[in-house]
Amino acid sequence: MTDGSAEAFDAYLRVRHRLPSAAFQGTPTTADTLARVADPYDVILLDAYGVLNVGETPIAGAADRIAALRAAGKTVMVVSNSAGYPKAMMMRRYARLGFDFAPHEVVTSREALLAHLARMPTRHWGLMLSDAHGTDEFTGLRTSYLADDPAPYDTVEGVLLVGSDGWTTHRQRLLEEALIALPRPVIIGNPDIVAPRETGLSQEPGAFAHRLADRTGIAPVFLGKPFAEIFDLALSRLRDWPDPSRVLMVGDTLHTDILGGRHMGFATALVTGFGALKGLDVTDALDRSGIVPDIVVERI
Repeated sequence: MTDGSAEAFDAYLRVRHRLPSAAFQGTPTTADTLARVADPYDVILLDAYGVLNVGETPIAGAADRIAALRAAGKTVMVVSNSAGYPKAMMMRRYARLGFDFAPHEVVTSREALLAHLARMPTRHWGLMLSDAHGTDEFTGLRTSYLADDPAPYDTVEGVLLVGSDGWTTHRQRLLEEALIALPRPVIIGNPDIVAPRETGLSQEPGAFAHRLADRTGIAPVFLGKPFAEIFDLALSRLRDWPDPSRVLMVGDTLHTDILGGRHMGFATALVTGFGALKGLDVTDALDRSGIVPDIVVERI
């Protein structure tokens, strides 16, 4: 766990070449909340960490803002890179934090990963994932947990980086050395480098994926923001596919939420009060990254 927001931002800058392309122009509109800037949009896609909650703590006013958006006729969905937890567990968490989302309104990179795997040939997959919550959603796949025993690293036919709880430098070294010896497909269920928690920023699977790519030369497949498949999955749940210009992606991270939304042709809103950019100079971050949202708000 680290509170190094500046270091995390620099890490995203270093891996920009692996992320999608997008064009940006203009100067963002600024507002305290979405209340006065959401009118032009029919669909509001919300990141979770840093927008709705910080770790296990809800952000004050977030549930009320969602209710107000719905009352104004907006379709509201969560689009989250939280792949390390089963969907049912995530729904219980949202309920506990005071949010009333229905399951179809929550789209996770874990679901994008499972949909992607369903279209692939059968393989024996090695899992970066804590075994604390089981693998019920991976039923039908042949999987082995990657832990401290070196044997599975050599025998699996591909690797899934899903959740980094419990992952260690020793396990990372075992994985990298095994993939140098025998390159195999690597698929990332959570492209985030960090996520905001109550005590700082946690390292997420994306951080380990980029280290692996730098050392092994393997090009991972990323499933989650800022890549398109998770957004396509979200929009596929709507009755009608919306005009992208009528979709607003709201998040706290330039290189996942804002870049991903713009790559899809959506409008974007950057939340600055609680997440990845908290404590940083936002103007400097926009200049250094070249990623510019349409709107900047303190909170939703």
